[in-house]
Amino acid sequence: MPAVERAKLMKDLGFGRVFTEHMVTIRYRAGEGWGQGLLSPYAPISLDPAASVLHYGQAIFEGFKAYRQPDGGIATFRPAANAQRFNNSAARLAMPALPIERFVEAADILIRQEQEWVPPNPGESLYLRPLMIATEAALGVRPAKEYLFLLFGSPSGAYFAQGVKPLTVWLSKEYVRAAPGGTGEAKCAGNYAASLIAQQQALDAGCQQVVWLDSVHKRFVEEMGGMNLFFVYRDGDSSRIVTPKLTGTLLPGITRDSLLTIAGDLGYIAEEATIGIDDWERDLKSGVLTEVFACGTAAVITPVGEVKFDGGSWLVNGGQSGPVAQRLRDALLAVQHGTAPDVHGFMHRVL
Repeated sequence: MPAVERAKLMKDLGFGRVFTEHMVTIRYRAGEGWGQGLLSPYAPISLDPAASVLHYGQAIFEGFKAYRQPDGGIATFRPAANAQRFNNSAARLAMPALPIERFVEAADILIRQEQEWVPPNPGESLYLRPLMIATEAALGVRPAKEYLFLLFGSPSGAYFAQGVKPLTVWLSKEYVRAAPGGTGEAKCAGNYAASLIAQQQALDAGCQQVVWLDSVHKRFVEEMGGMNLFFVYRDGDSSRIVTPKLTGTLLPGITRDSLLTIAGDLGYIAEEATIGIDDWERDLKSGVLTEVFACGTAAVITPVGEVKFDGGSWLVNGGQSGPVAQRLRDALLAVQHGTAPDVHGFMHRVL
């Protein structure tokens, strides 16, 4: 693509609207394993109408990012962790594992090809979307024998249209995202399809996102949309940062895990715990709960300013952004963009 045309497409980047020029595909067949990978022009794919994914939903995906570095090079953030979670999702859906080194290699090859699509500005990145679908043409409820791995890129800016401004969220008490023994900790397409009705409820209520509660008691906070939540509590002269603990029904976020580490580096107490909606309301009223924010690969860190539910609402930090969320966001982006030391080895250099 001519540089002038690419520059037009990369102006005012949002999320997931522009795609790069190439993709990687790797096919799997039972008895043969994974075949040779192919780097090819970005194009539609062809599926048989009987392809298993269209009937039985064997589909998983991941998301991670490549960042421009101060010397002009490019690095990705924890791609091996995403590869491991991809394989965990595959195992839950009876799909084959893709070796971690092949996952990372596929991304490196694509990024080298698409390096002009990695934007230079802080907070911007090349978002990478790996996915796997069942392609065997066969009816019958069983794991497929053929699969397709795909990887493509999308230059991205802010995930939410308003940027890093506090969100208004809807506390869903009618629908649940996941149940014990289900697919909550897998990043599978069906989880997101099932979430859309509650997300529409949130939009109809004037909210940007939905907050999910546990399926058994409908009292305990799990996550927000496709993101993990953090709660910031006043702890003497400092702050304590708490995120709902992993129970098998929450997605184990890579950003979530990274922030637990980075928070410790910044001197905060960071921990996992069970958080109920009664606790949320009580601690807001007492003033001990000072901030709430969501985190994820796409959105990085986004504050929560108001919580709505059937029958009322709560304000968080007066509806304003808070200093702890901002400090964590700045620290994470500094590591990702190479302007702070990478003491934990989070970054994988590509170029």
